[in-house]
Amino acid sequence: MTDALFSLCKTITFDAAHYLPQEDPAHPYGRLHGHSFALDVTIRGKAQPGAEWVEDFDAITQALAELRGLLDHRLLNEVEGLERPTLERLCQWTAARLQRRFPGLARVTVRRPSLGESCTLELAAS
Repeated sequence: MTDALFSLCKTITFDAAHYLPQEDPAHPYGRLHGHSFALDVTIRGKAQPGAEWVEDFDAITQALAELRGLLDHRLLNEVEGLERPTLERLCQWTAARLQRRFPGLARVTVRRPSLGESCTLELAAS
């Protein structure tokens, strides 16, 4: 079983407002608006000997709760690093905060379920 490769996935949700500065001031994305978001992270790896898990789900839960605290009920444009908060930027921002803590971080997906939209960042294996 030590050669088995596992993928752990954890999801959080948050609600936030944002706007996307546009060259055309009449563009609808330039107006302040909000979304309900879902953020999924996937961590891949082999089970650690003795622990028999890839990562402690409690550690993942705590890390995502910290991120949720930075994003939930916020204006994303005011969050450092998210001045232009596209889905792509949210994926990169999330990965930058989790990669050191979870070297097996393999994928970050940010979804807007009510719109049927998502963006996934695939990370190279470390």
